[in-house]
Amino acid sequence: MNVIGKVTVLPQLPPSIARLSELAYNLYWSWTPHAQALYQELDSANWERFQHNPVRQMLEVPQARLEQAAADPAYLARYAKVMADFDAYMGKQDTWAAKNAAGMKPVAYFSMEYAFHESLPIYSGGLGVLAGDHCKSASDLGIPFTAVGMLFHQGYFRQLFDKDGWQNEAYDELDLTTLPITPALTDSGEEARVKVRIGDRDVHVRIWNLNVGRIKVLLLDTNVPENNEDDRKLTARLYGGNQELRVQQYVLLGVAGIRALRVLNVPGDVYHMNEGHAALLGLERTREYVARGLDFKTALETVASSTLFTTHTPVAAGNDAFAYDLMDRYIGAWPAQLATSRDELYRLAEHEQMWDGHPVPTFSMTVFALNMSRAANGVSELHGEVSRDMWKFLYPGAETEEVPIGHVTNGAHNLTFTSQAMRDLLSNVLPADWTERLEDEQMWEAVEGLTDQQLQNVQRDMKRDMITFVRGRMREQMLRNGASAADVAATDTLLDENTLTIGFARRFATYKRATLLFRDKARLSRIVNHPERPVQFVFAGKAHPADNPGKSFIQEIYKISQEPEFRGKIVILENYDMHVARHLVQGVDIWLNNPRRPLEASGTSGMKASFNGSPNLSILDGWWREGFDGTNGWPIGEEREYADLNVQDDADAFSMYHTLETDITPRYYGGLSGQPTWASTVRRAIQTVSPRFSMQRQVIDYVQKYYRPIAERGAKLASGNSTRARELAAWKGWVRQQWPYTTLTATAQMPATARPGQTVPVTAHVNPAGINLDELRVEAVLNRGGHLTRVPLTSRGGGTFSAEIPLKDSGLYSVGVRMLPVIDGLSNDLEAGLIKWA
Repeated sequence: MNVIGKVTVLPQLPPSIARLSELAYNLYWSWTPHAQALYQELDSANWERFQHNPVRQMLEVPQARLEQAAADPAYLARYAKVMADFDAYMGKQDTWAAKNAAGMKPVAYFSMEYAFHESLPIYSGGLGVLAGDHCKSASDLGIPFTAVGMLFHQGYFRQLFDKDGWQNEAYDELDLTTLPITPALTDSGEEARVKVRIGDRDVHVRIWNLNVGRIKVLLLDTNVPENNEDDRKLTARLYGGNQELRVQQYVLLGVAGIRALRVLNVPGDVYHMNEGHAALLGLERTREYVARGLDFKTALETVASSTLFTTHTPVAAGNDAFAYDLMDRYIGAWPAQLATSRDELYRLAEHEQMWDGHPVPTFSMTVFALNMSRAANGVSELHGEVSRDMWKFLYPGAETEEVPIGHVTNGAHNLTFTSQAMRDLLSNVLPADWTERLEDEQMWEAVEGLTDQQLQNVQRDMKRDMITFVRGRMREQMLRNGASAADVAATDTLLDENTLTIGFARRFATYKRATLLFRDKARLSRIVNHPERPVQFVFAGKAHPADNPGKSFIQEIYKISQEPEFRGKIVILENYDMHVARHLVQGVDIWLNNPRRPLEASGTSGMKASFNGSPNLSILDGWWREGFDGTNGWPIGEEREYADLNVQDDADAFSMYHTLETDITPRYYGGLSGQPTWASTVRRAIQTVSPRFSMQRQVIDYVQKYYRPIAERGAKLASGNSTRARELAAWKGWVRQQWPYTTLTATAQMPATARPGQTVPVTAHVNPAGINLDELRVEAVLNRGGHLTRVPLTSRGGGTFSAEIPLKDSGLYSVGVRMLPVIDGLSNDLEAGLIKWA
């Protein structure tokens, strides 16, 4: 057919259920199963066909079916309850923020991807799920929060396995009229548009509005008639292009994202960059201040003071870095707009790396983000430690533990991933308002009141649902690949509800070691096929389209799943998404995670499994290093790193097999004398993980540790036309100019041995080269077993400093003396980036 136009005919909802349309355009339904059920009941086949999308469902349901539902008293009662709950949620005044963070300043949050629901596929994996969950809990807590992202018309990709188990990618064009988004409107009622200069042309950007509970997400879209074909594709695919495309997308997210906030008059006092993709927002914010008359350095101080950067990956390849000539093509005009030089701007992002065997200065998005912010964090305690070591070269002379990168351990949005059956069960023992107090650890002690039988009944129902889902998915895959009738029929007997079931689902990056389980196939076969204590496994996950090693892992698991001893007992599902994830975290008995420590920044899938009572069997990396307490799951391996990766793999695989054989399977199938029961482990998993790793706790941590202090400091530096920022910038400039001319010498009267409590006299002499002595901190640094103690030396006049340094405990001490420039108003002692050791 030669299409000359399209029109969307909206449903005419009967008055008694008219607000189904309003609800469809607020993702509150995405974490409210009773709300989803209202749409599912209208046509369950279409509900599955269209990825559980209420907007599309409303477009497809015949008018007669709507009239029928509107006349059904039972349906109307459910509808009334859902709408009453929705109104209560949206209208709630005594939120956590109102009670605990009154007057909090608004936050603008930038992320390349967001995973809210499978019907809006603008995410690839964990980073997107984290960002989506962050938004949901920001809404739950009632904090002033606006998110900015991209509307990818073809999303990430749909994963299809061929008959040999090799991953293929399909890209589906989204029909925007069927998504829960609306055009963002300016105050005058016009559709919001902005434009951004990328290279040598202007790119026009349309802005869409997405309602997520009480907050809004702004999505940027270049697929508009004003743009040429290449520019329309800038928002086609997530992570789908080469470096040229990625740089342009990062300019779009950062620069157009800030302009979207401005054109819509959305306030922001704190700017949160979720990963380095958003780092270029610093360009536009600095340009704004320069346009108001500030010099570049003052503008930089003003911008950085109100910016937070969260880094997510300890893997070097996950930190984008680009050649200078590539950056010149796309941000070459920016130094002039910022009243600075190319060298000065690029120095803020400089990271020398070995490319083709030669050291090359690159433009690192992570380095730029760190320099354009005054607060930074990793996403677990261990990841914070790894990040401090990874980026300590930015702070010459500093010890690793001093590097100003903190951590907020990730969480997950409990209500998105906890099944309705488990929520109903928990409501029997938790207080009526438990969903508003998810971070309250004491409240969760009531889970001890759940009986073994109650837990077993609910978890058995969830497992049955998962097995039915797995069988249906595998049948579809078999039919598509032309499998034999016998193979198709065999999908009806996949998995067994009475067998211990272990799940593994995540991005198939090689460091996550998806195939570690198969390191000793003979031993695994004995475990899987044990006559009294069998075990079965369900795998799922996507590899990046360019990651052939990751795809090979998928194919290896697929081929093993077809071997006689594993057939029907090891399954790998295609097209891992949030829908698959929910089924697995709700249905398996144990969650498996075995990344190569310490490369798992955090991980969150295991948290979601424990929300549903599935304990973790995991490497002590990321969040599990903090979550495991000896009663709520099992560790794999030891809390250590290895020089030889094969030795590490052997040790971890041995630990996994041993724990399965000697503890987990006996406990699941009847218990060991004198050991905890399976139900007690399940209770502990729910009780300990649900509050500590709730997204509610995570967002509260961000509010208390970062958002509120950053807003306060940012306001101080920006007040009076950035008076304090100007003073800081001038001071840094002066100190950096004089620093090469300063000198420091020191002596310490160190005895050969000493007793605990004894002191050591230390004296230092400083030539300040014109720097005010009051602005120099001279201190002794004691290193005992890798732990630092800093003791300030007292000025005695004339550039002489001294102190008696206490040796409090026994042990081997190293003593050094250093000086660093400090002044009131710095975000941290290392902000000037200058340290001199004697």
